[in-house]
Amino acid sequence: MQDLLPWLKAQTHDRVKIGLTDLDGVLRAKYLSRKKVLSGLDKGLGFCNVVFQWDIGDALYGNGLAEAGFADGQAVYAAGTQRNIPWEDNLPFLLADFHSAPAGPAARACPRSLLRRVITKAEEMGFSARFGPEYEWFAYRETPTELAAKNYQNARPITPGMFGYSGLRTSQNSDYFQALFTQLAAFDVELEGLHTETGPGALEAAIAHQPALEAADRAVLFKQGVKEISYRHGMVASFMAKPSVDLPGCGGHLHQSLWHEEKNVFHDPDAPDGISQTMRHYLAGQLALLPEILPLFAPTVNSYKRFVAGSWAATRANWGIDNRTVALRAIPGSSNATRLETRVPGADANPYLVMAAALAAGIYGIEHKLMPPAPVSGSAYEQEVGKVLPANLGAAAGAMKKSEKASACFGQDFCAHFVRSREWEWQQYQRAVTDWERSRYFELV
Repeated sequence: MQDLLPWLKAQTHDRVKIGLTDLDGVLRAKYLSRKKVLSGLDKGLGFCNVVFQWDIGDALYGNGLAEAGFADGQAVYAAGTQRNIPWEDNLPFLLADFHSAPAGPAARACPRSLLRRVITKAEEMGFSARFGPEYEWFAYRETPTELAAKNYQNARPITPGMFGYSGLRTSQNSDYFQALFTQLAAFDVELEGLHTETGPGALEAAIAHQPALEAADRAVLFKQGVKEISYRHGMVASFMAKPSVDLPGCGGHLHQSLWHEEKNVFHDPDAPDGISQTMRHYLAGQLALLPEILPLFAPTVNSYKRFVAGSWAATRANWGIDNRTVALRAIPGSSNATRLETRVPGADANPYLVMAAALAAGIYGIEHKLMPPAPVSGSAYEQEVGKVLPANLGAAAGAMKKSEKASACFGQDFCAHFVRSREWEWQQYQRAVTDWERSRYFELV
């Protein structure tokens, strides 16, 4: 922690913002005095373990996850995550995790700590992973109060019409786009690209690829940063997977590659398609595990509304070469650019869990020397190739609960805790009575 000491001493603010993510990827944060952070730099800080016993609406899980007492877990400041928040007057900021917590919900459930464990396993096998996530979201000309008052109905997008890659719409909101680019860069979250997507107010950004843990940190802070910058422009940003039945959903696609001694081991110039045997094992591992670990990529009830034919989202565990209709898109290229794009995750998924799932499944394939079937050519939606993905969160949680492979990759303690949290989420949905049900059945049945 000594590398944090000079940075903290150089700060002019008397407080520091500390954040960590819960199971749903929500950044839970609090302000601490700089003096308190300095005095506890080596031992970390107490953070109530209730953040891993709450659902996304702050209700306690009612299926046995909640533990009496709600003790403080011992969080550790994450060295290397220090930065300043440009839109909060350069307030100092630090991430934290529970990788050294001895027991309890924090030790079992912390997503960042899980990713650290998976990265360590990859490193023991001689690999370092690099990830480059892409996120789609919708921006609305609303405030949180206005949206809540109208029950999140009829939100007003910042631009009209279906206008992907629009020079007009980006110019129309140039101050917003400029703020995203410049302020996120100042927040140490570098964007490679930013453009409009298909749909009113639909946007997409690509984050520059980084080593796995740094990539996940930046992805979490990207989503948080977009939301906070949007507020300051009179907007609300939504990363909900499928906010409208009539529009494409919001993907959280993940580009990835494995490296050994500065060499991209996914690239093989002697292979006909430039894809190495290691990459084939890696993607075969993801294909094998995908139906059993889907809740890590698709954690909400709404996540599964993306998985429909023709929606730019996968419906089966399949792969292809530079094919955007499959689950896994292999992208041949140069020695630096050859990579795999996992297109299953939605923008609503927790970046730490997405990257832990992709990496763990990939190295599982390498360990077991799995081989993929032939790649899909043409539209995957018109071919019954690959195992069908679970159709809803309940089915997906059930598959993960029974999966020995998932337990081997992530540990029994984490899997049990996470699966029960998804079962709870599904149970809350099953209890709900929707507008669709009322309009369809109220009078006629």
